[in-house]
Amino acid sequence: MRSHRDLLYPAIHGSRPGVRGLGFSLFPLSYDTHSGTDFALPSDAMMQAGVDVLASAPGTVVGIRDGMPDTGLTADTAAQIAGRECGNGVRLDHGGGWTTQYCHLKQGTIAVQPGDIIETGAILGQVGQSGRAEFPHVHLSLEKDGQDVDPYDPDGDITCGAPGTDTLWATAPPYRPGGLITLGFADHVPEYTAIKAGTADHSDLTKTAPALVIWSYNFGIRAGDILQLDLTGPDGPVIARDITLDRTQALNFRAIGKKRRTAEWPAGTYTGTATLIRAEQQIEKSRSP
Repeated sequence: MRSHRDLLYPAIHGSRPGVRGLGFSLFPLSYDTHSGTDFALPSDAMMQAGVDVLASAPGTVVGIRDGMPDTGLTADTAAQIAGRECGNGVRLDHGGGWTTQYCHLKQGTIAVQPGDIIETGAILGQVGQSGRAEFPHVHLSLEKDGQDVDPYDPDGDITCGAPGTDTLWATAPPYRPGGLITLGFADHVPEYTAIKAGTADHSDLTKTAPALVIWSYNFGIRAGDILQLDLTGPDGPVIARDITLDRTQALNFRAIGKKRRTAEWPAGTYTGTATLIRAEQQIEKSRSP
């Protein structure tokens, strides 16, 4: 099987009833009854720009759905989504009892029709947020004779702390237990909607900006993680803080900043750094610019 596109971040695969999340990681990036692998986009802007979803293997198109808006799951849309949780999608029959299904595709992008015979890598549509989707992603599910199969663990042999090597991927997408999606600057603490939309970064701040703010958009956060945010300027440190994250969350953001107390900020280069620490181990570090 082939991964959809290198641009997609973390691979979050399915859990069986009574098992929460990625079995070998002991960390709930998934949830009970989630029976597939999710590939998420870092922003709504990337979804709007268009990211293709590719067929994982050759097969025949046996079903499609299009026409559902990319509004995702909210209190207002739950009733309309009921019974159509997959959103816009494509189902392929690969023969021998094997099928794949691709969910949450972007409205109006389905590029195949029932009966089409397609090859590995054929464009099926684009990543969207239709159906039961709280962020832009594609959900890939795999079945053999009507039974769910985890492409990371086709034999069901994975144990906690021991990821399997016998997978169905030609090249297995990397598993990341948590990390940093985006790091940016602003002159105020941005709204979460702007973070998710990909419009919050303002690296062109002027010397009279009312404040300097550094923010970090994160995924796979575990209670007790420490997020270190640091902003330095031409004259040295501007602000730094270690933030202990108190909740386990699939996505979150944090920001720190400092108000301007002088007529102007010193001219020069400002650098922001975010570091995610878990159990005294560095998970990821990012710097901007």
